[in-house]
Amino acid sequence: MTTLVLKPGEATLADWRAIYRGSTPKLDDACRPLIRASADAVARIVARGEPVYGINTGFGKLASVRIEAADLETLQRNIVLSHSAGVGEPMPVSIVRLMMALKLASLAQGASGVRPGTVELLEAMLAKDVVPVVPAQGSVGASGDLAPLAHMTATMIGVGELFTPDGRVSATEGLTAAGLTPVVLGAKEGLALLNGTQFSTAYALAALFEAEILYRSALVTGALSTDAARGSDAPFDPRIHLLRKHRGQIETAGALRNLMAGSAIRESHRVGDERVQDPYCLRCQPQVMGAALDVLRKAADTLETEANGVTDNPLIFAEDDTALSGGNFHAEPVAFAADIIALAVCEIGSLAERRIAMLVDPALSGMPAFLTPKPGLNSGFMIPQVTAAALVSENKQKAYPASVDSIPTSANQEDHVSMAAHGARRLIGMVENATAVIGIELLAAAQGCDFHAPLPSSEPLEAVRKTVRAEVPHLDHDRHFHPDMEAAIELVRSGAVIAAANSVDLPGVSRVAS
Repeated sequence: MTTLVLKPGEATLADWRAIYRGSTPKLDDACRPLIRASADAVARIVARGEPVYGINTGFGKLASVRIEAADLETLQRNIVLSHSAGVGEPMPVSIVRLMMALKLASLAQGASGVRPGTVELLEAMLAKDVVPVVPAQGSVGASGDLAPLAHMTATMIGVGELFTPDGRVSATEGLTAAGLTPVVLGAKEGLALLNGTQFSTAYALAALFEAEILYRSALVTGALSTDAARGSDAPFDPRIHLLRKHRGQIETAGALRNLMAGSAIRESHRVGDERVQDPYCLRCQPQVMGAALDVLRKAADTLETEANGVTDNPLIFAEDDTALSGGNFHAEPVAFAADIIALAVCEIGSLAERRIAMLVDPALSGMPAFLTPKPGLNSGFMIPQVTAAALVSENKQKAYPASVDSIPTSANQEDHVSMAAHGARRLIGMVENATAVIGIELLAAAQGCDFHAPLPSSEPLEAVRKTVRAEVPHLDHDRHFHPDMEAAIELVRSGAVIAAANSVDLPGVSRVAS
């Protein structure tokens, strides 16, 4: 496991991707004086004795209730225990780790009033690979992701459960085994830990990273399908796209053009082909996939900014010992980002499904029905296309914007919420659905190209076909199809399809994609 130096407020998208993939964050030492100064400011605020929200008052609708100094530790413990009210299956460990790292970076900017020892415990838990068991449902995306972050924080005080290298154990057992001691939360600390957008942001970032693999894989399978259908590469001519000027469209067309460059299949029908234009699923790939790339990049910009922000409440300004109550916990930017990721993922899968449908239709593809040498006796790719259609329709239903929904909470004190948590959490499932569609297309396109033998496709696409055929043989007669599909889906999910076509520079959501 590699270590990554995390610079709070300055982390890149590549940093968050690396943490999601398994790197361990270690705080840049330059932030530690800021943490200390913020905690000292809270101590001075408490000493003044004036009522300050979140420090010596109740929370939410109970903000007007004054809490005495002797009860401040109990107040912080109580908010963690009472807010640990999530339900559902546990979050994936990789996303919990990302959430913890996001919280670590937020606290370390010295605006949350959390003591160095508390921050160091969170950092040590990541280093020791003790990860809180966090139910995935229960946040409305304001006032922060309260329930899931409370479950995370509960383990820091010895309550709840942890995933550890030795299995799932109680929090006290897991911390002890790792040589760590539960913390007693001081003034402001419980609220700082469970207030913020880190749950929603972690899910949205994880989905963004997986959607990038999906997008780039779909470029490869889209090019392979175009060759299988003996489609034209003329729609990828750069002159077309320079006139429209969208960056994503221009880069997508360039990638498709390079993926097909040198294909003997393409050359075989350049002259004498009676078809004038290809269906939109082939011809309009730069326009649709390019638009998807553009909105994924917009989401990436938003999420990178959010990941570097401070989103708890109130915020502490150590220069004059001021605590300011605001609304940085409201996850509307994350909700919007999650919604546009959902739209892009949905469209990537939808366009791919239309290419599969085109390939299995002999009237459109000119190949045997359902891509089987003996249709009738064999069903070939008939039902995999149905499965792709089912997955696309499921994604259409899930793509309805979450950000337009709101429901008042906390006795109408929190009367408008973002629904970012739900909006971000659905994305991983949507990406999985679309990944399966691309896996099916991978098989169908490879099968289609087989019918053009001995003519080869381009060098990068032939490398992709070789990768496929190392796992899944050509379909001569019907066989148990599910294992073939699972193998192809894993080739997409793992990035193996992208790696096989690595001679072509495939655009991604940031300058350096992985």
